[in-house]
Amino acid sequence: MSKKNLNGKVADLEKNGQKDQGKLKKISKKKYQKELAKLHIELVKLQRWVKHTGLKVVVLFEGRDAAGKGGAIKRISETLNPRICKVVALGTPSDREKTQWYFQRYVAHLPAAGEIMLFDRSWYNRAGVEKVMDFCTYEEYNEFMRSCPQFEMMIQRAGIILIKYWFSVSDHEQEKRFQERINDPTKRWKISSMDLKAREKWVDYSRAKDDMFAATDVPESPWNVIEADDKKRARLNCISHLLATIPYQDLPTEKIELPPRQKAIDYERPPMETQNFVPTQY
Repeated sequence: MSKKNLNGKVADLEKNGQKDQGKLKKISKKKYQKELAKLHIELVKLQRWVKHTGLKVVVLFEGRDAAGKGGAIKRISETLNPRICKVVALGTPSDREKTQWYFQRYVAHLPAAGEIMLFDRSWYNRAGVEKVMDFCTYEEYNEFMRSCPQFEMMIQRAGIILIKYWFSVSDHEQEKRFQERINDPTKRWKISSMDLKAREKWVDYSRAKDDMFAATDVPESPWNVIEADDKKRARLNCISHLLATIPYQDLPTEKIELPPRQKAIDYERPPMETQNFVPTQY
């Protein structure tokens, strides 16, 4: 099957909610937590290797709204050193940034040696939301589609490891998650006016995604599609794939011994009543 036909088939399956993952049994919470704990240990090993060898890693997370990108990023980063593993989630470009070379504000967030950068959406905004919502011109969109593969090859030649993930969610599951966000006060902030407009343009986004894949799913920097209707399974699959993509070794760890605490010498703690303590309400 050609790449064009394959991408079209994926889009149809997304729209109808008929992906193969829907036939799989939901992974249990107990198994999920057990497997996630194992992967977290491996992520820490990877982090040590990245720091030790000076690797530069960029991981892009793209997909429809409510596809589970944010949850996957949290599970990857939650046990890692935030000075090494950093999350990049850029907002709307400023008036000044709109006049820059399109990739310029993203280049500022590329990693130095020993860093992992997780992009919660990326330069592919131009191929998705900007294209569908007419936030860019036809010429700007076409220039992006031509130059994006060249840009990615350029940063890879500079020694950056680039990994791209597309989180694929069905129409039915996305609708369910949107309803959960609307009804949960702690999640309502996740629903934006842009998300609502995107729901009205489901087919337009499908076409934009197919065109994006056709132009940028190249051997040098391929897209890795994550079946995301089952959040737990999607997170585990994403992390395990990430670990398998970057060769790393388990470096020996130094034994840590706590030194004896300094003894009080001519020191007297100030009276407790001189400090403002937070009221004990729980």
